[in-house]
Amino acid sequence: MSNRPEHFKLSIVAPVYNEGAYLEHFVSEIISTLEKLNLKEFSEIILINDGSTDDTGKIADSLAEQYQNIIGVIHLARNFGQPSAITAGLHYVQGDCVIIMDSDGQDDPKCFSDFIKLWQEGYDVVFAKRTNRKETILFRFFAWLFYRLLSISAQVNLPLDAGNFGLLDKKVVDAIKTCPERNRYLPGLRSWVGFKQTGIDVERRARYDKKNRVGLRGLWTLAMNAFFSFSYVPLFFFRLAGFCSLLLCFIIIVFALYHKLITGLAVTAWASQLISVSFFGGINLLGIGLLGEYIARIYDEVKQRPLFICTRTTGLKNKITDDFNTTKY
Repeated sequence: MSNRPEHFKLSIVAPVYNEGAYLEHFVSEIISTLEKLNLKEFSEIILINDGSTDDTGKIADSLAEQYQNIIGVIHLARNFGQPSAITAGLHYVQGDCVIIMDSDGQDDPKCFSDFIKLWQEGYDVVFAKRTNRKETILFRFFAWLFYRLLSISAQVNLPLDAGNFGLLDKKVVDAIKTCPERNRYLPGLRSWVGFKQTGIDVERRARYDKKNRVGLRGLWTLAMNAFFSFSYVPLFFFRLAGFCSLLLCFIIIVFALYHKLITGLAVTAWASQLISVSFFGGINLLGIGLLGEYIARIYDEVKQRPLFICTRTTGLKNKITDDFNTTKY
């Protein structure tokens, strides 16, 4: 039996980066959804301006002025990336439950009611499973492959096709805030902290301008953070490759001794030797690269730099707590 309060406060966290052309429409759609659910008076919308270079910051501030006591804005000193921006928002929320979503139009607020219904039934996490994506065929294929490879290799149970979009109970938010790592993959952290979780199918809408703000480099970094933060499978494959190389070396030695001592035939096979040396040289370089990825992430953690730097806030009543994850100027 769920013990969720009948009257609760809902927080919505949305990072924004160069979304000035769409931000007013995005906020208007959320406000309209909250009004239909009779939650407008009991909700807050936290917009995190993640170092935008257009007029996103000014528009966000004007929206905070227009919707006082509903919208708050966090301005970061530069573009720290979506995971850090979301983390900044989680440090300011006051709601009993929190919905994390993108601000580019791809996450549909119509499913808020489904999220809240399942939360009131007792689920601590309700995540969206992306269906019917509107990206290119190549992007959809790599996204499909990424989620399945990660699910197979991860040490925790990571649901397929589940991104950031979803609802978190306050205790889940508090648990995620205790995770100090710098190279963050939030869907992985959400699964790692546990609690009662479920997912619903949500159609992934198209971006309003059909342009991905993250870019290939950002997507690659996110994928690497996911794999290296929640899986040791890359090291396992490196060890397997080392075992296979030793086995092959042993076979070649036996083969050479057999012809030298039994048949008396000379073993030239220079081509096969060259191929073997090149192949295993590549394996060694790959292994060094994999180890380097883990070591680089260890180095990032040791430096203990803050996850984000907040320059100022607008329309926020909740003051951020000082800890090693945050810095405010």
